[in-house]
Amino acid sequence: MKAMIFAAGLGTRLRPLTDQTPKALVPVGGVPMLQRVILRLKEAGFQDLIINIHHFGDQILDFLKANQNFGVHIFISDERTELLDTGGGIRKARLLLGEDEPFLVHNVDILSDIDLAEFYRFHLNHPCDATLLTNHRKTSRYLLADSDGCLRGWINKSTGEMLPADTAYTKGTYTELAFGCIHVLSPSIFHYMKNERWHGKFSIIPFYIDICHRADIHCHTIDSIGWFDIGKLETLAKAEAYLNENISK
Repeated sequence: MKAMIFAAGLGTRLRPLTDQTPKALVPVGGVPMLQRVILRLKEAGFQDLIINIHHFGDQILDFLKANQNFGVHIFISDERTELLDTGGGIRKARLLLGEDEPFLVHNVDILSDIDLAEFYRFHLNHPCDATLLTNHRKTSRYLLADSDGCLRGWINKSTGEMLPADTAYTKGTYTELAFGCIHVLSPSIFHYMKNERWHGKFSIIPFYIDICHRADIHCHTIDSIGWFDIGKLETLAKAEAYLNENISK
């Protein structure tokens, strides 16, 4: 089982913590984010991990070496010369990810109690091009899913912007879901990246939205009180409080 960890980000929302440290090595509850994600994936049965690096990438390499890769096989997708964003990062890592089985993608700044093995099995049992973890938390930007859970569009509630631009939408037409920054992709997803638009640097969500009426992109909703975006100072503090409370029980 293979998984990719996005660890290349600049961590601008965590400044000043990331002024001299990569976001992936910022501790949450005393443990670096990257270590927490690696051990969660290892526990779920993922033995081959691809990690992309950019910001202070050498520190991440030294950290992995010092910890003997935490007992799993780790492959580095090096973006130190150019940060490629989430979509471009996946495309660059294609050869490392292979084309023989689906792979899970996990942001390094997401802390959750989601059963990752079960989420991966869900994708295997419901074959599609991609399965996106979603939840019902409040946000300003939502994925739009039909009654079968298939992705059909995106809306920014703050601005009214909708994608695709010709999306016909009234309240109740689709279920509004927040993206949980964990997804499982089948190798078939690379077929849709042949278009020149999806070369170089690009984000994965606009890519998903662009292909959602041609590809099979499924939203799998799991609501959990143990899901945190720890890439921001305020939510990092909330995650640490959650960890302290649950560790002390």
